[in-house]
Amino acid sequence: MIYPKIALAQSIIEILSAKGIVNIIISPGSRNAPLTIGFAQNPNFKCYSIADERCAAFFALGIAQQTKQPTAVACTSGSALLNYYPAFAEAFYSQIPLIVISADRPQSKIDIGDGQTIRQQNVFLNHSVFNANLTEEASEENDLKINKAIETSILQKGPVHINAPFEEPLYETTDELSIQPIITNFISDNSPKAIENSEEFVSIWNKAKRKLVLVGVNEANTIDKEIIANLASDPSIVVLTETTSNLHHPNFINSIDTLITPFDDSDFEAFNPEVLITFGGMVVSKRIKAFLRKYKPEHHWHIDSLRAYDTFGALTQHFEMKPNDFFKDLLSKTSFAESDYFESIDSVYKERLEKRKEYLKEIAFSDFKVFEKVIESLPKNSQLQISNSSAIRYAQLIDIDESIEVFCNRGTSGIDGSTSTAIGAAVGNSKQNVFITGDISFLYDSNALWNAYIPKNFKIILVNNGGGGIFRILPGHQEKPVFNTYFETSHHLTAEHLAKMYHCNYFTANDLESLNKGIKSLYETNDAPTILEVFTPTNENDVILKQYFKNLN
Repeated sequence: MIYPKIALAQSIIEILSAKGIVNIIISPGSRNAPLTIGFAQNPNFKCYSIADERCAAFFALGIAQQTKQPTAVACTSGSALLNYYPAFAEAFYSQIPLIVISADRPQSKIDIGDGQTIRQQNVFLNHSVFNANLTEEASEENDLKINKAIETSILQKGPVHINAPFEEPLYETTDELSIQPIITNFISDNSPKAIENSEEFVSIWNKAKRKLVLVGVNEANTIDKEIIANLASDPSIVVLTETTSNLHHPNFINSIDTLITPFDDSDFEAFNPEVLITFGGMVVSKRIKAFLRKYKPEHHWHIDSLRAYDTFGALTQHFEMKPNDFFKDLLSKTSFAESDYFESIDSVYKERLEKRKEYLKEIAFSDFKVFEKVIESLPKNSQLQISNSSAIRYAQLIDIDESIEVFCNRGTSGIDGSTSTAIGAAVGNSKQNVFITGDISFLYDSNALWNAYIPKNFKIILVNNGGGGIFRILPGHQEKPVFNTYFETSHHLTAEHLAKMYHCNYFTANDLESLNKGIKSLYETNDAPTILEVFTPTNENDVILKQYFKNLN
């Protein structure tokens, strides 16, 4: 086998291989040549070459999101590394294992005016779960840092940074390893945990007549069916889920804004929980966050094996365990309380759903109508990736089949990298992958299509409303040149020529008839990645959406 001659590069490659890291995304460059040579020549790795570093990191993020295993991304020195930062931050807040390996100049070359040099050490300090600043020569200390970085990424489910200085010559190779790096062993404790001092919490639970369970971003199939059934049967419990919660039951409320937007103060007071339990990642609904910040629960328990955010300013307990373990322990020791909490809320929600059904029948062609039809069309057992901003918010208003797993970069909630993440996820999972995105998010990450690994059956549904439609929905919107230029980013661009340049199939729709025809063509065409671009009326979308919430009263 061919190895890079530089011993430090050998150590990094051999330790990653020994730790079972498989997927390596390489951003082409010169300073990282020793790593590129070693990774590409080693059959234990599956290597991908992605030129745009920002896209490369999000592509890696998508693979890690699906495999649940650390994915490594490696780049040259200088500003290349900084382009990894958006995905790095997303990995931190979404708890996704990501290993960034940056080649660097030797420290003697930093801050003397040499080319492609920046201060790379600890550059991700605010969002990294571990930083391994290596020295130029291979050493036991370096080996231990590399091991620790990989182990920490796995244990803390987050991004780590390994910074490796290499001196020229960079391209020399050898047939034999010149080092035998140290490989440390670690044990990940996945054994079920029990609630500490459970008597106190059991007592609070049994006494509470109003218990609210709010689920953010959550992996599918992580909560036992028995637990779901128990939560759905307790008359004192209301369960609120989101599109990204991947948690389903007919008694769960899966469109939070449809329920609570029309509430007045008396409704909110009646809905106000005594006990709030949250688990999963970030919550999309701004309305539920505003409600819980104003009407604070007496007890807020968050369940997460790693961290807890005090999102509502009311956190009283962080249970450092898996949600499934928590509920299994708690529900085995508690009983149902006499309450009309679920019944009263459920009756309101059912009325709202009937009004939604009637409203969707009568509205004109618009973003809202498109999301209804597109989500209805999704293949069973497929994977849905959604971009941020308007797209994820519209998706919150439509029922999604429970066989479909849903993902969105809600860690930082940025529009950057949504397409790249979706493509990485399609590579990391063999399921049919459908990506729904808005026009600004798509254009922002258009280099995502500069990618030789996109599966032929990858589908993009691009809803083009001529700008940042989310800003028309927010309070304070006024139709003025400043708004159109600097907030909404009005434009007349389409994906047609991008599709042609990147050899994607391309279909369009601008009314209900052409949308139905376009959806049919989208799923029937599998010889290349396919884009269905749907044009909706810029000046009518926000009116139709706002009227929806008014009609719910």
